[in-house]
Amino acid sequence: MPELPEITVIAKQMDKEVRGKRIADIEAKQPKNLNMPVAQFVKAAKGKTIKSVSSHGKWLFVKLDPRYLLFINLGMGAELLSFTQKQKLPEKYHFKLTFTDKTGFTAHFWWFGYIHLIPEKELAKHKMASQLGISPMQEEFTLERFKRTLLGKKTGIKSFLLDQKNVAGIGNVYIQDILFKARLHPNRKIPSLSEEEINALYEAIRDVLGRSIKAGGAAFEVDFYGHKGKFTATDFLVGYKAGKPCPECNTPIEKIRTGTTASYICPKCQKLE
Repeated sequence: MPELPEITVIAKQMDKEVRGKRIADIEAKQPKNLNMPVAQFVKAAKGKTIKSVSSHGKWLFVKLDPRYLLFINLGMGAELLSFTQKQKLPEKYHFKLTFTDKTGFTAHFWWFGYIHLIPEKELAKHKMASQLGISPMQEEFTLERFKRTLLGKKTGIKSFLLDQKNVAGIGNVYIQDILFKARLHPNRKIPSLSEEEINALYEAIRDVLGRSIKAGGAAFEVDFYGHKGKFTATDFLVGYKAGKPCPECNTPIEKIRTGTTASYICPKCQKLE
């Protein structure tokens, strides 16, 4: 599943390639990915120009002119790929958007995904995008802002961070190393965290996600050009390394069940206190 690093990379590439282009046509083979009937979607989108592409958490925000927003979420996995006039299209795709210059992009979802179009003034009414928490790579994601987000919460720290209404963009891939760097067990309750641990967690979030962004995202995902990221299995500290030695103390890394998700921890460095 693409998480914040991969979506950040794709957004920057999309903004470079499609900004200023005018939508000529849309093909939608999977109506359930859309938030309105296909014919209505196509009619509303055709003729509009791309103003910018940005990201927020795991969502792509495409601003259109006149004032519309195109939201794209790649769900549990997808390929969002650009194409040129001379390029052969992918064999499989659920969505294709073509510009007047014959370039465009396709989307192929492994399981589910969303491509929603709404008037800009109705952003607050979009049930998913309007409820997103702050994105960790935003300038507004300061330590003080993070502390306020945690204030009064009583849940476990992992489930809190995975809830997109609290912090947008972190999934079960990068949460492993984030918690390890902060030396926190995934089931630690928020009220039990010291100020020093919260500071360490904040720095870990920024560091782990930032390193993957610089590497172009995870190696098992592809960017807007179809290139794989360079954040490989060797770059993970404990994530998906059950039985391997902890990079800090050499204790074997354990895979445990935390709610509905799996977690990888060092039982010595990440004690449940």
